Amino acid sequence: MKKVLLILLAIIVVLLIAVWRYLQPPAAPDSQAFLNATVLTMDADNSEAQAVYVEKGVIKNIGNNTEIKSLITEDTIIYDLQGKTLLPGFIDAHGHFPASGLAELGVDLNSPPIGTVENIDQLLERLQAKAAVTPAGEWVFGFGYDDTSLAEQRHPHKDELDKALPDHPIFLSHISGHMAVTNSAGLAIGNIDENTPDPVGGVIVKDANGKLTGLLEEEAALPMQIVAMDISPTGFLEMVRSASAEYAAYGVTTAQSGAVSSKFAQGIKLASMLNLIPQKLELWPLFNEWGDMLLQGESDADSFESDRVNVGAVKIIADGSIQGFTGYLSQPYHEPYHGDESYRGYPRVPLDELTDWVVKFSKAGYQLAIHGNGDASIDDIITAVAMARGAAPDKDPRTILIHAQMAREDQLLRMKSLNITPSFFSAHTYYWGDRHSQIFMGPERAARMSPTASAKAIGLPYSVHLDTPVTPMRPLIAVWATANRLSTGGNVIGAEQRVPVIDALRAVTIDAAWQIFKDGETGSIEVGKAADLVVLDSNPLLSPATVKDIAVSATFVDGVQIFSAE
Repeated sequence: MKKVLLILLAIIVVLLIAVWRYLQPPAAPDSQAFLNATVLTMDADNSEAQAVYVEKGVIKNIGNNTEIKSLITEDTIIYDLQGKTLLPGFIDAHGHFPASGLAELGVDLNSPPIGTVENIDQLLERLQAKAAVTPAGEWVFGFGYDDTSLAEQRHPHKDELDKALPDHPIFLSHISGHMAVTNSAGLAIGNIDENTPDPVGGVIVKDANGKLTGLLEEEAALPMQIVAMDISPTGFLEMVRSASAEYAAYGVTTAQSGAVSSKFAQGIKLASMLNLIPQKLELWPLFNEWGDMLLQGESDADSFESDRVNVGAVKIIADGSIQGFTGYLSQPYHEPYHGDESYRGYPRVPLDELTDWVVKFSKAGYQLAIHGNGDASIDDIITAVAMARGAAPDKDPRTILIHAQMAREDQLLRMKSLNITPSFFSAHTYYWGDRHSQIFMGPERAARMSPTASAKAIGLPYSVHLDTPVTPMRPLIAVWATANRLSTGGNVIGAEQRVPVIDALRAVTIDAAWQIFKDGETGSIEVGKAADLVVLDSNPLLSPATVKDIAVSATFVDGVQIFSAE
């Protein structure tokens, strides 16, 4: 009997050791040498070099081939880059990892240039195909539909969803992520009818006769989203695996999950423990959910953190989306919304409530990242931050103003005085530039969207981002859009707001790292920093017009290769 017990104990020990080893992240090689490269360091002088030497995932030397070759030993792994370009890895300054993996679970309804859905019939056909393999009564959800990209120039209506998919509740998330459409079954599950009042910061949309259309804006959509997109643990891990692979293939070494709930944070913790996320990850707690739990001491950020996971800024969503007509403007939209020539959108969080949250988090020592698209919302954010600065002085709070899409010149100056740093969604000029000019903002205001050159002129630090899954995780498209400002129609959207490619590259590397207090660890190729690196097939500084088409050859995090094109 003793012998059997000893054998069982030995098996258990072996299994535990195997599991422990499986859960250990891959270790970096003892030494690596990157030779024959164009090294764009992104240091303070934008220095260039030819070669880099790395030990155990940390950059030790930068120089020419001869200098680095002198450090090579018989154990050094050598990468002959044959003239390719070596950069610090790209940092996702604002996004929603792993939501780009939704394609593993839901129906992709994106229109060109992202997807292929051009009209509502095609949208319905895709949903019907998904419904055919989904048990009756279970949710069918789609994502990425864009009403102004569809031939009909409108949102899908609950009645056509009822007719096309009579056996399922439906939830369709708008491309902006700030509204959704559901059908009668979905409305019934959400206990929404014609008499249901609009929530604060949201609208339950009705037609001229007071009948529900199925469209839910902002806070009105959130409760339904939580129910309809209640993803299983296995589904969540599928999303993580898909998104991690995509991010790695496009050179992302630090990903971000903005507006994270407590449940979502638990899922990320599990995925990280299973080594499904090779990137470093920034978690931004949602202010009135996990953020409030942290504030009240009901959750501990440290328990979610590791060498690769950091709990960073608390995210507040102050308004909505310009392309969804829910961004909060100081002047009316260019094309009247539903015929209302005075319509300016609305705040998702009213000013007094916003100020209260900002002051509370600031007093508690939290960094804040506040979403603001319209200039009226930006006014509110600046007012709230000014109040917080008086109540809780901080030498370097680095409050991040997410999107800052319609920021005016006077607002940029106030941001600088209050140590607010914008993160611009410059790719709007590509994906929505023509529609901003023709529908949402008009030519004059559209030309000033994401005003990177104005920020640079006054020395206001900024980053640029893609807000993935709103747009695909393609950092070089963000760089290209920031430098060129060309729309999908080939029109220039505000030539005066263009910046050089090197500035745009800094906005997805070192300046993005600075915003999250990681500039001492990553974001540039400098001695002592982590070997978070990306290899590009060509030098983006030599081809400003084609930066978005440059291929990623390899990606490294802490010296560990997480992607190779070969």
